[in-house]
Amino acid sequence: MNRTPPTTITRVRLWRWRRNQLRRHSDVVEAWIVLATWVLAVLGGAVAGLAAAQSADAAFSARQARVHAVSAVLTGSAATTPTSGSGYDDGRVWATVRWTDTHGAVHTDRTKVQPGAPAGSQVTVWTDPAGHVVSAPVTGAAADLQAALTGALVAPSAGAAVWGAGWLVRTRLIRRRMAEWDEEWKQIGPRWGNLSGGRG
Repeated sequence: MNRTPPTTITRVRLWRWRRNQLRRHSDVVEAWIVLATWVLAVLGGAVAGLAAAQSADAAFSARQARVHAVSAVLTGSAATTPTSGSGYDDGRVWATVRWTDTHGAVHTDRTKVQPGAPAGSQVTVWTDPAGHVVSAPVTGAAADLQAALTGALVAPSAGAAVWGAGWLVRTRLIRRRMAEWDEEWKQIGPRWGNLSGGRG
């Protein structure tokens, strides 16, 4: 009859918190610094990312509230081919448009339209409170995506900043500990040599 040996359960304890004669106060302080650094890096990064995403979403909503769409007409025919230039090119051309606001004032400005659009064509433009044409606000899924990406970029950056600060504090603690050990060895070293008959 085969007997299986009893399994012993040993508790795993982190050595920096375990009571022993070699543990110094600085070891415990270092352990708390490491633990606090990781906790704050994870939580701080998550909170910063969430705050950044909410801030971006609020900025998109605020901009959407400040601008509004109006119907305008082309004052002249648009160019048939876009001018070649550097930077982002969406295939549209610049043209002058005219519209009347809610107070009856007539405005003119330039906006991008499809190439070859004839004079008198109706186009929708976005205007600010001053009556200037501005880019269309980011709304819907595009706004949600940009807010999420903003949070995703800020979260690791904030976590890395907290981790870097904790690493600097820990490095200073280690340097201080090494300096203390050096001072102690200067006092104990000569006595150790005498105890070992000059061989140690």
